[in-house]
Amino acid sequence: MDNGSFYDIEAARLNGEKVSLEEYRGKTIVVVNTASQCGLTPQYEGLEKLYQKYKDQGFMVLGFPCNQFGKQEKGSSSEIEEFCQVNYGVSFDMFEKIEVNGKNAHPVFKFLKSRLSGGLLGRGIKWNFTKFLVDKNGRPVKRYAPTTTPGKLEKDIEKII
Repeated sequence: MDNGSFYDIEAARLNGEKVSLEEYRGKTIVVVNTASQCGLTPQYEGLEKLYQKYKDQGFMVLGFPCNQFGKQEKGSSSEIEEFCQVNYGVSFDMFEKIEVNGKNAHPVFKFLKSRLSGGLLGRGIKWNFTKFLVDKNGRPVKRYAPTTTPGKLEKDIEKII
């Protein structure tokens, strides 16, 4: 995996459809691990605002629900989808629930963590809503802490979009 490309990775959407991240080639992307019952859950709103503002310029948000932190994502795929749409109007791409740490970590998070460490805390994902900015060539360029609000990513997005 370490020598692979972001675009070599496959993931399953909430509806179970498997897609290659090749589909996102040429787009600026924020990849984020999400949860529906977290104090940071309102970040869905900010992520959707970013998506709406920049989607016509080739920007995408990829949300990956994860239940590894405080068991804050217990729902099924259909429950997660309904929660995101009803409460936050999420229209960006959401994927099936995954793990971001440990031996069963999803390849997309293995790839991102191998390229961008979490600073003093190491490579592991520390909590829900850790965000990674990926450029149009599939290169991870910046990692953001869970508490970094989506609006604070705007300057970085504008630089590379």
